Amino acid sequence: MQPPHKDWPRISSALFYEDAGRAIDWLCSAFGFEVRLRFDGVGERVEHSELTYGGGLVMVASIGDGARAERSFCRSPRSIGGGNTQTLCVYVDDVNAHSEKARAAGASIVREPTTDDHGEGYGSHRSYEALDPEGHHWFFMDVVRNPQ
Repeated sequence: MQPPHKDWPRISSALFYEDAGRAIDWLCSAFGFEVRLRFDGVGERVEHSELTYGGGLVMVASIGDGARAERSFCRSPRSIGGGNTQTLCVYVDDVNAHSEKARAAGASIVREPTTDDHGEGYGSHRSYEALDPEGHHWFFMDVVRNPQ
């Protein structure tokens, strides 16, 4: 398997928002992402951005009027009644502290931090679920016990 470009993860995800600029600011404040790259278009549009967290990366861009033709199928969950076709999972160092920071920034905590143990072969983790302002679901977890 060929390695990806330098500083690029093997897999990443793209998220689309009606107000991508506001979403980027919020994702950084609430969840701890850092902006690596951002290209703004006309007005308040974000044409492309790359946000990092540890070794992970998500791309965030604007949708709606003025969106590039190849984004005509993209929607914010808010624009379609909260529907999601994917959720994102991010490993953090301390789920409890992360959830409190997210809550303080206005995240809707859908599931409070909970420990799930699936046996020695799988290990256990502590996780919580949050919604961002436009309705994307995020799961954050940390390792309680590694698999045996």
